[in-house]
Amino acid sequence: MNLRPRASLRRVLDDLGATLLEVVHGDVDRVSDLGGVVIHDPIEEPVLPRHALVLGVGLRDRAEIEELLATLGRNRAAGLVLRAPVPPELVPAADAAGLALLGLTRGATWAQLAALLRSLLAEGDVGDAGPETLGGMPSGDLFALANAIAALLDAPVTIEDRGSRVLAFSGRQDEADPSRVETILGRQVPERYSRLLAERGVFRHLYRSDQPVYVEPLLEGLVTIPRVAVAVRAGDELLGSIWAAVREPLSEERTQALCDAARLVALHMLRIRAGADVERRLRADLLGTAIEGGAGAREALDRLGLADQPVVVLAMAVVEPGADPGVVHGADAAVVTERQRLSDGLAMHLSAVHPRCATALIGDVTYGLVPTTRDENAVRVATDFLDRVGDRAGAVIGVGQPAADVSGLADSRTSADRALRVLRAGTTGGPRVARLADVNVEALVLELRDLVAARGDRPSGPIAKLFAYDEEHNTHLVPTLRAWLDNFGDVIAAAAAVYVHPNTFRYRLRRLAEVGGLDLTDPEARFAAMLQLRVVSPDR
Repeated sequence: MNLRPRASLRRVLDDLGATLLEVVHGDVDRVSDLGGVVIHDPIEEPVLPRHALVLGVGLRDRAEIEELLATLGRNRAAGLVLRAPVPPELVPAADAAGLALLGLTRGATWAQLAALLRSLLAEGDVGDAGPETLGGMPSGDLFALANAIAALLDAPVTIEDRGSRVLAFSGRQDEADPSRVETILGRQVPERYSRLLAERGVFRHLYRSDQPVYVEPLLEGLVTIPRVAVAVRAGDELLGSIWAAVREPLSEERTQALCDAARLVALHMLRIRAGADVERRLRADLLGTAIEGGAGAREALDRLGLADQPVVVLAMAVVEPGADPGVVHGADAAVVTERQRLSDGLAMHLSAVHPRCATALIGDVTYGLVPTTRDENAVRVATDFLDRVGDRAGAVIGVGQPAADVSGLADSRTSADRALRVLRAGTTGGPRVARLADVNVEALVLELRDLVAARGDRPSGPIAKLFAYDEEHNTHLVPTLRAWLDNFGDVIAAAAAVYVHPNTFRYRLRRLAEVGGLDLTDPEARFAAMLQLRVVSPDR
């Protein structure tokens, strides 16, 4: 089954992000399916497939570019990529041609862009049953790449990310020193060593230079062999670094080989990241389509392997203190990271429960599809997961009703969302997992608040008089009424809730009845007061 999404221009830009390409002008959603990647040849005009993305290598002359834009427009190309910065004077010509104008960021090479685009668009796969390759190496195989670099340098090598975590390593690590062995075993550079490198300015020098940096041994007994390192970049973005344990400085030939290797490693790291993003986005698209319950839900469920079986929808979110549960929040990097970590954890947990469970992060909510006929089973699975991750994560899960077929999935998702919103609006120490049946009244109250807010309703009648009196005289009649109603008329408990003497509370109760003209013996009046305080109250 081919899970690759359609290769649209929007998909390509989403996968590469701002690392290599930026949109200068044009509608990137105009073309839904790219026809291929073509490098512009000023000597011999190439045959352009429909909706081609053209790489304008070496183009600088404005008149030449405008002529090319007109030609591409007639051939129904999708867009033209030029080296940034792209002159704004070209925008009218691109607009007239009806195609997108993109800029290749400074520092990035056309070879990097062409290789990544070819890999993302899966060009050249026809007749080739083997895996994709970049620079002669299987795409994304950093371990094979580390071994190849080690052979070129005749030294053990590690490939690390920006946080000094080991992504891959070569053989012959036994020839290095104790620090390298500790790094490999822990898959992370020892903290004392990385801190010393930072204090000595090694990282600053490494990340500012495009040439290898030679590092003398810094920790006696731990680091006994010098290192040579080079930064791995894609354009202006730093992806990581390559470290080799060497006995002496590299020769000129090996220095050049290491620089070339860094560019190839950048391609593989970008491809890994893009591939992971594509897979994650694809699952999110499929799951989102399935739980919407529309025309494509059946096909989406089939591709997820969940067709023709009952499922329950789970909806998980991270509770942010002070956040409105009805609004998507979480631009903070720490919150986004925690949300993704919990989403990955839930995916692993559900896969252990049932191999066909599907999970995806959509917006700020992680949705999961659990094949089961009983929501009690889903509650037990969700509770077990939250017990494992602990209270620190602050996650809550709403459980939908069982859906016997595709038509019931949308209802299951809706009930899970409604239960989740109640949990997110709840106080600390409340339930962390709930079905809609468990919190149906609370869900109705929240929805009534939405309706009131949309209409702009304000308190009226006795409650409006009490709010106005409290504001004018700095009294506490509204809190008194709320405490009395919440405690079913128990004066002793209500007085304790607002920290006053019962006699003081009784006086306030008589006073609010007089001020508001409220008959506390009338059940309809009590219900109307309670409903306004919970739904229409201005302090809500």
